[in-house]
Amino acid sequence: MTQLVTRIDDSLAASVDELVKEGVVESRSDAVRRGLAVLIEQTRRAHTADAIVSGYRVRPQTDEELAWAEEAGVRMISEEPW
Repeated sequence: MTQLVTRIDDSLAASVDELVKEGVVESRSDAVRRGLAVLIEQTRRAHTADAIVSGYRVRPQTDEELAWAEEAGVRMISEEPW
């Protein structure tokens, strides 16, 4: 397992310590692992969103595709028992 060493300011450390005290995270290391996991996931999702937007810019939906999607959406909603 790789070990990362970093410095953080005192107020951030105090905030992390408060999370540990409240039981939100198990330790400072747990907080860092969770924070990095969230950052990585957010970045991955942003890259995916950018790729989707880029694809639609290169090949926009046609009026026929949009009409089909709207019709399908209306049909799905109308089938709900509410």
